[in-house]
Amino acid sequence: MMLSTRSHNVRRVAVLRPNAIGDFVFALPALHALRATWPQAHITLLGRAWHHALLTGRPGPVDEVVVVPTLPGVGAPEDAVADPAVVQPFLHTLRQARFDVAIQLYGGGRYTNPFVASLGAAHSVGMQADDAPPLDRNLPYERWRNERLRLLEVVGLAGATPRELNPRLTVTAQDHAALAAAVTLPHQPLAVLQPGATDERRRWPVERFAEVGRALAESGAFLVINGSEAERALTARLASLLPVPHVDLAGRLPLPGLLALLQRARLLVSNDTGPLHLASALGCPSVGIYWAMNIITAAPLVQGRQRAILSMGLMCPVCGVENVRQRCPHQVSFVEDVTVDEVRQAALAEWQAGPGGHTAPAPHHVAETLTR
Repeated sequence: MMLSTRSHNVRRVAVLRPNAIGDFVFALPALHALRATWPQAHITLLGRAWHHALLTGRPGPVDEVVVVPTLPGVGAPEDAVADPAVVQPFLHTLRQARFDVAIQLYGGGRYTNPFVASLGAAHSVGMQADDAPPLDRNLPYERWRNERLRLLEVVGLAGATPRELNPRLTVTAQDHAALAAAVTLPHQPLAVLQPGATDERRRWPVERFAEVGRALAESGAFLVINGSEAERALTARLASLLPVPHVDLAGRLPLPGLLALLQRARLLVSNDTGPLHLASALGCPSVGIYWAMNIITAAPLVQGRQRAILSMGLMCPVCGVENVRQRCPHQVSFVEDVTVDEVRQAALAEWQAGPGGHTAPAPHHVAETLTR
């Protein structure tokens, strides 16, 4: 039975979402809907170690993060090996919490629905693919759906009412301290370039990032290159193509420092990857380069000053195989048809519009949006 939004006896809520940075941003509207519906409830996010490090003590909809140990298909590969000596005490502790509601926000449910059901919550809701067992209430899982809307539908099955379409992350003094400890930045306006992405199909050619970066530098930007430790070779290549003052922070900036950087930046130019989605939750204008199918799942619910440039190619440029219903083995860019002019024009338009911290729109509330 669906829980009533007037219910005052929902005291403990568990939410399973053990994945990456962008995926956490996609879940923010759903997490805020839970908080707005049950302000008195203790909300536990079952996530990863990075969630715990970032969210512990940070104002927001989550009260605590419990790190999920290695479990096949539950934040870990399906062929991962679980350690019963770790998993059994972990599950025992969660069952002792006596959750009123347990919510599965992590995929089709083949592995995650049995895990959520094992928590022993009074009510369970989640997504269900054809090969997954049911929970108490289920949303049919289909691949190409807007992820933010999908997750809002799931928490709606528990009785949660959406309030904010684009809730913001709170940036703290500790975040700014982390940025200052990593780098000393000039006082001029910042433009951040993000040339990497975990999936190589979503990487726009680094030479084209360099052309856009040069245009922004000519307009007064100080360029900051961001990337992970694994992307150092890629960011170094970009840095070598920029004959202007810049700084390469690949592997040097912790996640709290990245939050502070994006809050301060006037613009982010990025592939479809975590920092691009963080920008929408931090009020940072952005130009994102998307493969056509990914815009379906990753598009923000409120456009604001987040511009999307699309590649419409569905066929692999190597073998010609259509990659919507299947995936070929080639690790090549699927966004090379996006031109420099498209990205440069969008980037310069956003740059000239002014600092994001002063002109980005305030968070939208559902009722406000519907009455406009």
